[in-house]
Amino acid sequence: MRKNVKKNRHSPRFVAAIKQVEKDFLYEVAPALDLVKKTATAKFVESVDLAIKLGIDPRKSDQNVRGITNLPHGTGKTKKVAVLAKGDFAKEAEAAGADVVGDEDLITRIQNGFSDFDVLLAAEEMAPQIGKIGRILGPKTPNKRNGTVTNAITQAVKEIKAATRVEYRADKAGVVHMPLGKVNFSDDQLLENFNAAVGAVVRAKPSSTKGRYLISVTVSSSMGPGVSVDPTLAQKSSGA
Repeated sequence: MRKNVKKNRHSPRFVAAIKQVEKDFLYEVAPALDLVKKTATAKFVESVDLAIKLGIDPRKSDQNVRGITNLPHGTGKTKKVAVLAKGDFAKEAEAAGADVVGDEDLITRIQNGFSDFDVLLAAEEMAPQIGKIGRILGPKTPNKRNGTVTNAITQAVKEIKAATRVEYRADKAGVVHMPLGKVNFSDDQLLENFNAAVGAVVRAKPSSTKGRYLISVTVSSSMGPGVSVDPTLAQKSSGA
């Protein structure tokens, strides 16, 4: 009778990579990012990601950590931007490089199944129309809180097209996930993006939060192992 053999769930590539990461060790920021780059051995340019476990109670509305921030060097990704606007705001959106611009006609297209965009912006005067497509858009629904309902159309379009604007939000487990760039970014570029991302989360600390705020900080590549960063040094590096 053939015995069940437990298969290794990790590839030889991943196993070789994880051996380079010291278990249960908290790295300084720069060495951690350098290690992420060294262990990114997939056959494509991997993304670099950040995960921050926060000492919050996500069930409480006054401890909801979310917002937007700008990464100095972007994420290395390109995004398609659609804009709900009319008149001068529509002209601004087109001049800034928006991929799709429209008002009621764009709403109709979305109702009929159009979804070829990553981010939908809306001028403030179009806000009352958003409810018509809210259920269709789901998390892509524009709102003022994350800066996607705005009259600063030119700035918003350029930031999103350049992939410098990043939205963050703590999930049900109190973890914030953010992209930091690509493994082919320079060390300085990744470090500056890291500092901007961590700084934004630290500054978003709810006043009602008690005790330790940054529980853990982890950086990783798309296909690589997580590298733990000392939370105290992460905050110090961010300058927040």
